[in-house]
Amino acid sequence: MSSDVDLVVLTESPELYVDDEEWLHDFGSPHVVRTQRWGVLTERRVRLGSGLEVEFGFAHPTWAALTPVDSGTRAVVTDGLQPLYDPALLLAEVVAACAAAPGPGGRPA
Repeated sequence: MSSDVDLVVLTESPELYVDDEEWLHDFGSPHVVRTQRWGVLTERRVRLGSGLEVEFGFAHPTWAALTPVDSGTRAVVTDGLQPLYDPALLLAEVVAACAAAPGPGGRPA
């Protein structure tokens, strides 16, 4: 409970989740803490009834583009991204690319 949960959702229509709150009812109508844009990803941070904060990040599948990997995407990926559902293997490919290619300053990503 001292941390939050971060989920990145790649969708052809991120605006459906950014501009509407109806989908939040599936989570018990949590309180929206903030909505903030981070480059091509828009964050919807919510607080569940339990007090747990969940950060939903919505972006178009191009968020996982490999040529080149965006610095914001790289930061999320190298912070420990674990794909939960990745039928097109977009996330698996960007995780592999970040692990193989040096990040800023020449460090492995």
